[in-house]
Amino acid sequence: MPVLSLGAAMRRREFLGLVGTAAAVWPLAAHAQQAGQVPRVGVLMNKAANDPEGQARLTAFQQGMRQLGWTDGSNVQIDVCWGADDVDRERKCATDLVARKPSIFLASGTLSVTALQQASRNLPIVFVGVTDPVGAGFVDSLARPGGNVTGFMIYEYSLGAKWLELLKQIAPNVSRVAVIRNPENPVGVALFSAIQAAARPLGIEVSPIDSRRDGGEIEQAIKNVAQSPNGGLILTPNATSMTAGYSLIISLAARYKLPAIYPFDYMVREGGLMAYIPDIIDQARNAAGYVDRILKGEKPADLPVQQATNVALHINLRTAKALGLSVPNSLIGRADHVIE
Repeated sequence: MPVLSLGAAMRRREFLGLVGTAAAVWPLAAHAQQAGQVPRVGVLMNKAANDPEGQARLTAFQQGMRQLGWTDGSNVQIDVCWGADDVDRERKCATDLVARKPSIFLASGTLSVTALQQASRNLPIVFVGVTDPVGAGFVDSLARPGGNVTGFMIYEYSLGAKWLELLKQIAPNVSRVAVIRNPENPVGVALFSAIQAAARPLGIEVSPIDSRRDGGEIEQAIKNVAQSPNGGLILTPNATSMTAGYSLIISLAARYKLPAIYPFDYMVREGGLMAYIPDIIDQARNAAGYVDRILKGEKPADLPVQQATNVALHINLRTAKALGLSVPNSLIGRADHVIE
């Protein structure tokens, strides 16, 4: 998997004194800058290169870096690789990025952090879009990460229960919900378990659809959901870089008249029914602040993991009308963005 350089190639020297302890790594960035060496930032995105969400996260991070005085190709070199939430591609990207001897990594998503830790246990990592950094073993605690990793937590698994509740509110007759997830990502498995636990009190039966299938298999699985009445869909965030693509899910949900909740707001703008998700774009922009502080000598262990505070509800009333749904005024009143 080739690494895409966002700026002109810069001369670089070998880092001196790189040893196998995290404590010896973080001063390197400051030392490199004192010696006139341009620091490198390796960016591992868990999206495909043509995914609009991934591009938006990268752009936000670049903007944040510029606001802090870091200009790509001038006083910093940013190298990007697109892992597409695929285990093998993420590992290859991580290996390629480590080979470029970066000062620090920005990692988007759980699989990206895992891949980078497997490739190097020493270099600092700032993450965005990670659901459970403590459970994944990335940090000791949110307040005191304790190692070479810190960043921005997107949500807790309990948000899956909220997706199910919202789906039930907008489509009260729903009694069967298929959850589209990436089975190779531990987040996909844990989210499904949270949704399954929340489904019992609501009288809803849930079943998984694995996103590693090809488009034809996913279409058949969704068609099977639609063959019986009162079906619905939940598309989880870690499944959106699937081979079939999120646009297929939106079109199938419309064709088979299935109410669905999506993980990103742009999917609602493109015809999805609704979304309820924290702002990962804002996290990517804020991550530049942590990258800046670590490049200037601070340690990830001392920078607490920050949790998302803004969760937005998006509803497409045109799609609701096409599905024959009457959206309660109470739900419209709670929405942050409504497409009419």
